[in-house]
Amino acid sequence: MDVSLDFIRGLPKAELHVHIEGTLEPESMFALATRNGVRLPFPDVDSVRRAYEFTDLQSFLDIYYRAADVLRTRQDFHDLMVAYLERAEEDGVTRAEIFFDPQSHTERGIGFDVFMPGFLDAIEEHSDRISAGLIMCFLRHLPAEDAEETFERARPYLRHLLGVGLDSSEVGFPAAPFAEVFRRAADAGLHRVAHAAEEGPPANVWSALNDLGVERVDHGVRSVEDPDLVAELVRREIPLTMCPLSNVKLRVFDRLEDHNLLKLLDQGMVVTVNSDDPAYFGGYVGENYLRVAEALDLSAEHVRILAANSIRASFLDEAEKARILNA
Repeated sequence: MDVSLDFIRGLPKAELHVHIEGTLEPESMFALATRNGVRLPFPDVDSVRRAYEFTDLQSFLDIYYRAADVLRTRQDFHDLMVAYLERAEEDGVTRAEIFFDPQSHTERGIGFDVFMPGFLDAIEEHSDRISAGLIMCFLRHLPAEDAEETFERARPYLRHLLGVGLDSSEVGFPAAPFAEVFRRAADAGLHRVAHAAEEGPPANVWSALNDLGVERVDHGVRSVEDPDLVAELVRREIPLTMCPLSNVKLRVFDRLEDHNLLKLLDQGMVVTVNSDDPAYFGGYVGENYLRVAEALDLSAEHVRILAANSIRASFLDEAEKARILNA
């Protein structure tokens, strides 16, 4: 059986690795810039898309953070979330666990009282069609003390959060300094995830596990370089939230055919497929499934397993996971 986009969209699935700021399409970027009187460093939409030829993670982040400057008001954040949820629903996503970067906004003077109500209003409006939760990520290129201050600012909204994460530049920015803020999150009953072994070594995954107590590893593609780590991840059933198109766009792999998703899946890893920053990397979650299935010659059963893995790896309660999987 050929794996088609219709087949993929028909499978219940969760998206566990998507940055809401990374869903800002160039057309929306220009619309918001006009709405808010923000001058962009690009003359038109086509020039923005031409800029999306990245050499590594940092070259992407330089544009990503600049683009986020158009997000200014509660309505902006609401509209951004609505656009993503509607697109995810088209791809058959029944559960979305969505990253956001508060420091990208607070450092511009945009507070939690602006972006959180915008996000939450949109999630509530769509709750009858798609289940969604928010994961607050800390920027690892900033000092850990800044993350701790951000966590304290977020306290009035902790009841609305699913968990915390760690993202941004991996190379040269270890996870261990963030142990204290992750401990505070654990004490508050929040789940913990972290980006690791995307560009950095497998040691970064060990640190995420041991220093941060993460329950999922975001990316994790270089885990394969450490057999002991692979065995540990399999033993503990720690999911990897992989993002195939992102990995190619950021030169982690030269070609999608080189991706190690299937190799890790065959070794017993709980692998999932996600879109990361789809506005920048050429596809939302359905396109990621389709393209990686074509490149790695995945069977329909492989795709079913990946979709089921995403539900099992989510932070839904066990009864809800069973209901979705048995529907």
